[in-house]
Amino acid sequence: MNTDVVIVGAGPAGIFTALEMVKRGSRQKIVMVEKGQSIENRRCPKHKTNKCMNCKPYCHITTGFSGAGAFSDGKLSLSHEVGGDLPTLITPQLAQETIDYADTIYLDFGADTHIEGLEHEDERKEIRKRAIQAGLKLVDCPIRHMGTEKAHDIYLGIERWLQENGVEILFGYECKNLILENDICKGVIVSDRKQDFEIFAKHTVVATGRRGADWLEKLCSEHHIAHAPGTVDIGVRVEVRNEVMETVNRVLYESKLVGYPKPFKNKVRTFCQNPGGFVSQENYDNDLAVVNGHSYKEYKSDNTNLSILCSHNFSIPFNQPIAYAKKVGELTNMLANGQILVQRFGDILDGKRTWEKELAQSNVRPTLPDAVAGDITAAMPYRAMLNIIGFIQAMDYVVPGFASYETLLYSPELKFYSNRIKMDTDFNTSLQGLHCLGDSSGWTRGLMMSSAMGVLMGRKLAEEG
Repeated sequence: MNTDVVIVGAGPAGIFTALEMVKRGSRQKIVMVEKGQSIENRRCPKHKTNKCMNCKPYCHITTGFSGAGAFSDGKLSLSHEVGGDLPTLITPQLAQETIDYADTIYLDFGADTHIEGLEHEDERKEIRKRAIQAGLKLVDCPIRHMGTEKAHDIYLGIERWLQENGVEILFGYECKNLILENDICKGVIVSDRKQDFEIFAKHTVVATGRRGADWLEKLCSEHHIAHAPGTVDIGVRVEVRNEVMETVNRVLYESKLVGYPKPFKNKVRTFCQNPGGFVSQENYDNDLAVVNGHSYKEYKSDNTNLSILCSHNFSIPFNQPIAYAKKVGELTNMLANGQILVQRFGDILDGKRTWEKELAQSNVRPTLPDAVAGDITAAMPYRAMLNIIGFIQAMDYVVPGFASYETLLYSPELKFYSNRIKMDTDFNTSLQGLHCLGDSSGWTRGLMMSSAMGVLMGRKLAEEG
């Protein structure tokens, strides 16, 4: 097959690349290759079975059109200060302008016009003051919350719009490798699990998301694509009663707090806060189960969940951060018999495991019904665990009751970011014709920044015709 542009991965970065090319009137032929299924064919059986079925050949929550975005809580961070390091490559001003533009596209496809975190100025100041006193930094970030069910509808609308405007999307096709001639990328080799075939293109855009970070890392090593070791986040998903988070939920909706707790002073941050939300499970390759969270627009629980992530960087002599994090996850999965582990914060401080009967007697009831009560500290690295404990105790000053005995910690929460691909401001890699976008590139984290990166790539490619 021959095309002008082949996009590997139908997550936000790949979607917005194609979308912007079409909007700019490009007549180039665009082919998207997606390992998973279309929005309408993505099905997670857990809502019926109440437990993860470990679907094969991939998890429908993380794989398919729009990636994990279709089944996430659907929060769009509207500040260039949140979502990765892309602003350092393209300038903060351009990043913010592109975020604002991408936001209008989400609105065109039906996103809620209301923005969280812009009101209650006096109360925001009080929260910031308490954060400063606790040694934490509160990052201002307006949030547009689509909601899990609404995100599904919005991405379905985008999917159909792309198809109606001539973008060919190959669902169920996995990219196996690049087609190279000297230092020029000529396209990709893909497979439908029955046979392989080649797609030749002038431009190859790899946008495989967090789900494809490990694959891209191996590709970089195999083909000597210039890159540098990236960051990996290891942490937990914390769940408390809504009453504890009531003020923060109302004033900020999502509290983005950053700290460097003693004794190690690694960067620790909150991420993906879900008021009235639900803790969820995702499955990666080799049956690795990781915890996540989402929230619906209408359907609410009695709890709020958010992740607390500790950043790790490796360079010499070890430079495989993704492999390291996966080993932590595998060890935790082993303790939970292949599922997610949950423990009360007070039990961690007391040096004991949590038992199922204790969860049943607690004020905070798990929203992940098949999580296994146990001992997170038996698998979590000492450095990460101490950082997390210190951060939770600091959070308790900002949000009284956050570090209560019954606060639940789920593990493993892992965020894989590919090794940072070395690129210029037009997203050209060391291989001519190859571009890497989104979370898999190591430059973005999250829906909006990935979407913005796709917009800029689409504009650049549209200039060619």
